[in-house]
Amino acid sequence: MATLVKEKPGNLPAELTSFIGRRHEIAEARRLLGASRLVTLAGIGGVGKSRLALRVAEDSRRAFADGVWFVALGDLQDSELLVEAVAGALGLPDQPGLSLARLLADHLSTRHTLLVLDNCEHLLGAVAELAQTLLRACPELRILATSREILGVDGERVLKVPPLTAPDPQHTPRLEAMPRYESVALFVARAADALPDFALTEANCAAVAGICRQLDGLPLAIELAAVRIRAMTAEQILQRLTDRYQLLTVGSRVAPSRQQTLRSCVDWSYELCGPREQQLWAWLSVFVGGFELDAAEGICPEELVDGFLDSVASLVDKSILVRQECGAVVRFGMVETIGAYGKEKLRESGDYSKAQRRHLAWYESLVKRVEIEWIGPDQVDWVDRFDREQPNLREALTFSLTEEVVATDPDVAARMANALWLFWSCRGLLTEARYWMGRCLAGSDTAGAEERVKTLYGDCLLAGMQGQLEEAATRAVECCSLAEQSGHVESLEVANYARGYLALFTGDLAGAVEPFRAALVRARAEGAHPTGTGLQIARSIGGFLGLAIASGLSGDEETAVACHEQVLAITAPRGESTYRAWASWALALTALQAGDTDRATALLNSALPLLRRLKDLVMAGWCLESLAWAAIREDQATRAAVLMGAAETLAQTVGRISVTLPNLLGNHDECEQLTRNALGDKAYGEAFRTGTAMNLDESVSYALGENLTDRPQPALVSSLLTPRETEVAQLVAAGHSNKAIASMLVISTRTAQGHVEHILSKLGFTSRTQIAAWIAESLQ
Repeated sequence: MATLVKEKPGNLPAELTSFIGRRHEIAEARRLLGASRLVTLAGIGGVGKSRLALRVAEDSRRAFADGVWFVALGDLQDSELLVEAVAGALGLPDQPGLSLARLLADHLSTRHTLLVLDNCEHLLGAVAELAQTLLRACPELRILATSREILGVDGERVLKVPPLTAPDPQHTPRLEAMPRYESVALFVARAADALPDFALTEANCAAVAGICRQLDGLPLAIELAAVRIRAMTAEQILQRLTDRYQLLTVGSRVAPSRQQTLRSCVDWSYELCGPREQQLWAWLSVFVGGFELDAAEGICPEELVDGFLDSVASLVDKSILVRQECGAVVRFGMVETIGAYGKEKLRESGDYSKAQRRHLAWYESLVKRVEIEWIGPDQVDWVDRFDREQPNLREALTFSLTEEVVATDPDVAARMANALWLFWSCRGLLTEARYWMGRCLAGSDTAGAEERVKTLYGDCLLAGMQGQLEEAATRAVECCSLAEQSGHVESLEVANYARGYLALFTGDLAGAVEPFRAALVRARAEGAHPTGTGLQIARSIGGFLGLAIASGLSGDEETAVACHEQVLAITAPRGESTYRAWASWALALTALQAGDTDRATALLNSALPLLRRLKDLVMAGWCLESLAWAAIREDQATRAAVLMGAAETLAQTVGRISVTLPNLLGNHDECEQLTRNALGDKAYGEAFRTGTAMNLDESVSYALGENLTDRPQPALVSSLLTPRETEVAQLVAAGHSNKAIASMLVISTRTAQGHVEHILSKLGFTSRTQIAAWIAESLQ
């Protein structure tokens, strides 16, 4: 490499292509270098560690009077030659009778120098030993290393180098917003280098975003893909990324061989792993979207159990696994490129099908455990866990429906779907739940009747919640018919629940009471017993809720209250949240029916915090709608319109209508008409749209009248901002949008936006996140 830096000693190679992004990583690396004498940039192959190190070194040159020196170790295979390579990079001549190690230490002992050791992973022991020796002997020396695995030296500070930022998989940004994603900016720059006429356009931006997402934001992979623009369009490149190792084979001829193709880069990482680590890498690739330690231990073969934690830690150190803290637990994952390589190795070993079966078995056991423990104090934690595990749950369900599995265990998919109904319904994932239940019902000719009855009931209830009454009726009829054919006691109970809810969804209140009462005759004692499973107890509670709604809307307040008390008797001792909130809503309907708006509002307000914790969009939407009915009866027209808008947004989010039960449609229509009459169409529309702009947290905060500005204001905040700006800053810190802030403070959205811009200007910030961090620090 040519030495182009003339102003100070050193040998930093010139950058031949533009450097893209990495502002945060550059700043953090320089901060670490200021606090520690050894900093290692660690990350998977192709993530851009070397380019980042060169940029950090270039930006740090002024701080080192005796220069910045770059030592490329990637092609050095013999660790015995390490000292010679470092000495050669510094231009030190041999001196007879003096060892190179001593010569190197003597040379650096009085110099203020930055030494950049690039690609250390295959010489780890030797580099660690040399670094420790030099740092002890040379007080002004600092070392910046790059490696796929940390050095493990005392005093080492590690910066994990992440992939470049890429667009969200669920949303392709607008054309003008695309360049702010580092991976997109890199692709466009390198594609323009390869084909000067290339530009990002409306026609190709979605394909470019897809390329960057599928390549995990890895700079090497993106640069290899961009070169293909000479012969292919962005759309064609995206289509061919299914075989990324075959497509991404044209790199720089002067780059190290391991960086000329994506495969050789990952091969290099694989070869640096020991046999146990290679096998664990392959087995862990069966996970989708990450995993936690209990899952990894549960699916791995017996020969990997001993020393399992050490092997996982080693894969993290080697940057094969990415570690992420999720609350109180640690979650691990692989970028897609690393995972695809592991799957390839797993198939080559002949263990892929075995790994899939173990993966399915473990997730079935997890689901069954939740089914048992659902009605308990850990319910919110289980919801959070299942949120994280959705990709793995989908993978397990998909495999459970294959011919290979159905031939030996035709009920497994239905067992999982029936147990997951608890989670899906709580989280408002109605469309997802119906998709899997539909697949189970479509392909379960050989499945057991008992599981099929439960699936039919679950899908009937979900279809009714979505307003799909014909489908709900079809499921209910088949559920009842099959239960009667089997004669199974629990199936007959489930069929009665299906009959009761179908009657509710069709507006037949009297017809709903009888089947609910019949089902609860048996379930009342069993459902309340502490040994009942979560699904059994949930069905029993569902019966009480159904009976409470049917009775309350029919004017039988005594029965509705008794059912509410039964639900609390079951749930409160167990510390359960979901059904306590649902029961409060059901009883609030009874209070509204009786004209007691104060009691209804209190019940709904008690439910909303629980629903917010659970992220239960369905029931939160129903509570907001019910609060709107209470508000208009109290002549709070604007509040009613905002709440109706918020309920509508939550309803659309989960693919349903905001009012499901036909007996409540009159309340909805009456509330809308009274609100329009009170406000006028224009003001009603503005208030309604304010509600539709709110997310779950914002709408619940609005409904409960939470005002963060009532909190004590620290002197730092008050001294820099006006009282109104302080209010706005605290609402920004709470995550509220400009529209929500405008609604809460009764100002226009434009005025709220102006306040935010003034705050950013006064504080010298560029983002709302910085405002939130500043407020949090000020309140400590």
